[in-house]
Amino acid sequence: MTLIQEAISRVLDLGGPVVLLLLCVSVLTAALVLYKLWQYQAARVGRHRQLAAAVAAWDLGDREHALRMLGESRSYLGPVLRMALSAPQTAELSARVDAEAETRFAQLERGLGALDMVAQLAPLMGLFGTVIGMIEAFQKLQSAGSSVDPSLLAGGIWVALLTTAAGLAVAMPTSLVLSWLTARMQRERVFANQALRVAFAPQSSAEADPAQAMGSLAHAG
Repeated sequence: MTLIQEAISRVLDLGGPVVLLLLCVSVLTAALVLYKLWQYQAARVGRHRQLAAAVAAWDLGDREHALRMLGESRSYLGPVLRMALSAPQTAELSARVDAEAETRFAQLERGLGALDMVAQLAPLMGLFGTVIGMIEAFQKLQSAGSSVDPSLLAGGIWVALLTTAAGLAVAMPTSLVLSWLTARMQRERVFANQALRVAFAPQSSAEADPAQAMGSLAHAG
């Protein structure tokens, strides 16, 4: 416990309470990023080889192969596609499947808002600490009167600017990770939308309908 108190005291002496707050925020942010990486790994985000094969087989009319490939997938989108392929296809089912997909997307996107908030507020927190440090430095300079020590002012400014550097050090990697996670979710939405549209309107059905129509016309003739 003493070591922790000493570390906190050193951080406070070095950069003040703002740097300590940014340090705590960075630890929580790192924990959230690690959790999101584990969550995406467990949900098999971006790993849709079996699902893509199932959708391609369904599009060609091979329903047995499509369902077999779908059963081999461990992706979070597997139950959604299984619902779309296994039940009679109606407008109500399409709306329900879209809602199920959005529910899974919302679960995967949970926490991205917190990362966005850290990316935006961390530089402002650092700037706030810099302003406070500059105010304290000039207060000490005013209290010194005519006997001004330049090192006193330089030391205060150095400590003040440290908070800005700390804020940027937290914000930049957070913004980078947030952009990467957001891009992955955008790709997931594109894949899910394409897969579900194929599930409800496969090419084989579109090709079968004109053939059936021509057969009916020939029979009628």
